[in-house]
Amino acid sequence: MIFPEGYKSKLTQRETQYAIKTVKDTFQLKLSKALNLDRITAPIMVTKASGINDDLNGVERKVHFTMKNIEGEAEVVQSLAKWKRMALYNYGYEHDEGIYTDMNAIRRDDDTDNLHSLFVDQWD
Repeated sequence: MIFPEGYKSKLTQRETQYAIKTVKDTFQLKLSKALNLDRITAPIMVTKASGINDDLNGVERKVHFTMKNIEGEAEVVQSLAKWKRMALYNYGYEHDEGIYTDMNAIRRDDDTDNLHSLFVDQWD
């Protein structure tokens, strides 16, 4: 992290976390009402064999692991593009309806700076 010389936050860490939650909650409520969207819980991991995990631009190394009592490997989700299309179909959404989700992921090959992290927390 690079902080400009003389930088001092106007909020405490606790106040910052409260402000982030307030913004996220307000945005989700207003967006979902305006666009007729339902919030759907997205997976943080999928089986490698499912083919649901997008490769983004094909060069990222996915975080993967084996599972106790489950055959095959699991991968931390990189992108939900395929999963969202599948969810729209599986849940029976029609024209002028939709979904959004609060996606969490680990992208270990992303370049990090003040705006980018290995941990992804984004709306899809």
